[in-house]
Amino acid sequence: MKWLMKWSMKWLIKWNWLIIAALFLLLLSLWPRAGSLYDLTGRDERTVQIAGIVHWLNTAIRPSPHLSPQTVQHHDQPLYAINTFLQQEVEVEKRDQSLALIRAAGFEMIRQEFTWEDIEIHAKGDFEDRRNIEAIGVVDAWAKYDNIVDLAEQHEIQILARLSNPPSWSRALPDEEIGSYAPPDEFNDFADFAVAVAERYQGRITYFQVWNEPNGNEEWGLRDVDPEAYTEMLCLTYGRIKAANPEAVVLAAALTPTMAMDGRNMNELIYLQRMYDAGAADCFDVMSVQGYGLWSGAQDRRLRPTVINYPRHLYIRDIMVRQGDGHKPIWISEMGWNVVPEGMPDPFGRVTEEQQARYAVEAYERAQREWPWLGSIAYWFFKRPADWERDQPWYYFRMMEPDFTPLPVYEAMLAHANEAQVIDPLPVWTYWWDRLRPLLFLLSSTILFGSLLHGLAKQE
Repeated sequence: MKWLMKWSMKWLIKWNWLIIAALFLLLLSLWPRAGSLYDLTGRDERTVQIAGIVHWLNTAIRPSPHLSPQTVQHHDQPLYAINTFLQQEVEVEKRDQSLALIRAAGFEMIRQEFTWEDIEIHAKGDFEDRRNIEAIGVVDAWAKYDNIVDLAEQHEIQILARLSNPPSWSRALPDEEIGSYAPPDEFNDFADFAVAVAERYQGRITYFQVWNEPNGNEEWGLRDVDPEAYTEMLCLTYGRIKAANPEAVVLAAALTPTMAMDGRNMNELIYLQRMYDAGAADCFDVMSVQGYGLWSGAQDRRLRPTVINYPRHLYIRDIMVRQGDGHKPIWISEMGWNVVPEGMPDPFGRVTEEQQARYAVEAYERAQREWPWLGSIAYWFFKRPADWERDQPWYYFRMMEPDFTPLPVYEAMLAHANEAQVIDPLPVWTYWWDRLRPLLFLLSSTILFGSLLHGLAKQE
């Protein structure tokens, strides 16, 4: 009998140590890589930070995206980019001033629209602008864009040419019925335009983006979105641009982050998977995403497929890795936070000007520290030529007023550009640790649940 009691005591001691080890592993699996609640949630409000702990627990126990950071291959692109609307600036002096201020703030690339409907305006192959023929006569439709390219070179700024916005003549149906952003009836018409841009600026523009947000926001027109059709257009255009300029780098369209599945909008993760299923892997050099933070800042570490925040592109990266495209970088085409005034709708979230400035700097720093697959990040946006859109929430992403009055976000980027920056990247093991978390949680919780059942059984 003594030997049985002695064996039982040893077994209980071992069992207690197992419970202690399981508790330790459970805490370890749930412990975030953050030094504060702000670093965990990207929010300043204490009550929201505390609530965010629960959201983080959900992130920690879910399977994390497969990121494969050690296999990334970069093109030689600058990190700091910004969206511009220089084609809408009538005065050359304002374009020049814009680029000077952009360069001073550390930006080395602009994402600039080369608007199809503004270049090949009246008919296929017609590059004359006769919209104001009575007032100013016939104008070379390329002249404005030639000037933008010239000025960008003078300021040592590269250009990412966004190719989009088809002219009405490219569709049989009127804009009122099909939408002004609907794709052309013949994809070859778009490919011809893309080649015209690539050939005209060969050796001067390297980066070309094929369309924008084809999965929603009516940027595929007043019709259901179609990932297979977009992939067809992308592949055709990719081949034509590469044939005209083998050194060109072609970006897939940035996909708008959305949970909607209502015909005219499609969740970007489903859309991208269908692109791959349609053969898109061979038709782009760089994948594009949008990097809006909405209600939380750049430090937000919570991750759920049903939440839109700054690190949402990790799900895009996961799909790319699983499709064998882990060697391709991702670029963020639009990144920013909205300072829409109180009393106006806030579909893009709402932050203060101080938060907008702080989040922008932190967004670039986090990307350098944590996401080696990310290439260029383009802030949305520099300025508009006038303030006629003050009644629209999206206007309040701006970095500078139309009259060149700088906002705090510009001042923050200017200060950031003049700082000595040493940002150490995360070691590779941290990415594997995040993938291991759910397994540790499952193992430790199973042991603890088993011990609970064992204890209850002993009491009966």
